[in-house]
Amino acid sequence: MIPFLDLKKINNQYRDELVEACARVIDSGWYIQGNECKEFESNFANYCGSKYAVGVANGLDALILILRAYKEMGIMSDGDEVIVPSNTYIASILAITQNSLVPILVEPDINTYLIDANKIEKKITPKTKAIMPVHLYGQTCEMDKINSIAKKYNLKVIEDSAQAHGAYFKDNRAGNLGDASGFSFYPGKNLGALGDGGIVTTSDKELAETVRALGNYGSHKKYENLYKGINSRLDEMQAAMLGVKLKYLDNEIKNRKEIAMYYLENIKNSSIVLPTVRKEDNHVWHVFVIRSSDRTKLQKHLLKYDIQTLIHYPIPPHKQEAYSEWSNEQYPISEQIHDEVLSLPISGVQTMEDTKKVVDAINEYK
Repeated sequence: MIPFLDLKKINNQYRDELVEACARVIDSGWYIQGNECKEFESNFANYCGSKYAVGVANGLDALILILRAYKEMGIMSDGDEVIVPSNTYIASILAITQNSLVPILVEPDINTYLIDANKIEKKITPKTKAIMPVHLYGQTCEMDKINSIAKKYNLKVIEDSAQAHGAYFKDNRAGNLGDASGFSFYPGKNLGALGDGGIVTTSDKELAETVRALGNYGSHKKYENLYKGINSRLDEMQAAMLGVKLKYLDNEIKNRKEIAMYYLENIKNSSIVLPTVRKEDNHVWHVFVIRSSDRTKLQKHLLKYDIQTLIHYPIPPHKQEAYSEWSNEQYPISEQIHDEVLSLPISGVQTMEDTKKVVDAINEYK
């Protein structure tokens, strides 16, 4: 079987260093908000190019806490609107509604699957306070256009960078392309923990301090609580694991790019729609997504060749039961994408031999 993603093999590359880091945390006797987290936050901020990074429990919390912080800072209020792509993973939407804010869905570009920057402005109202571009699948959105719109209407730009660790837009990395950014370190990400984890990056000192306090029970000083906060902190063990893996992230991306380029250059089946890349260096290939008018048939065909594939994602947010109030709304581009997408195996440890087998199997599909 060619696995979609072999996490065991990925982490085995760094096993000795991970074990050493684990032992270091155990021996330290300090397991929450210690030196491992501080060091990783500093290193990750430097990697992204932001001034600050605040570790949190997971990627969803990262987005929730950014929005909550803006409310505490008086920049947003209940009922304000946040523009977000209509084909994102539901976490982007959940972060907005959990803060009693209103998601305003904007259709993506059918070729890149990213929010169509040309459709944003017509959705802006007096209640709009932010744009949340989602760097879906590992490719950054058109941030020059988005930031220009945000500046024109005095809006915050909150990147959902959960799938875009290390991705560039022109000369800047995801995490330093807007006012703030939320990352996930879910194990399957290009930079994945050995459990859950997340981080907020920003160059806004007040925002960083507010996020940190909110995620620590609303406390900026022990036993003193400024806010009605929550418990959302990146623990020492995961920070130590991530600190090891961050050193190798660029190499992981390099390997993924080689596989992606092989797919792009050698898949010749005219019934398959390949991903569109605005610029090769812009994409870190968290997933390699193709489209087929009969996805189920294609997936079964590949399974006969022992090739595992996944679907990112089968149901768009506006068709989820959780958001039944949108059930009558139509977002045809998103619906088409969600009906047709299929993710091929790709990872930093996938061999070119396996990659060639995937290509051969797709080219044989009829």
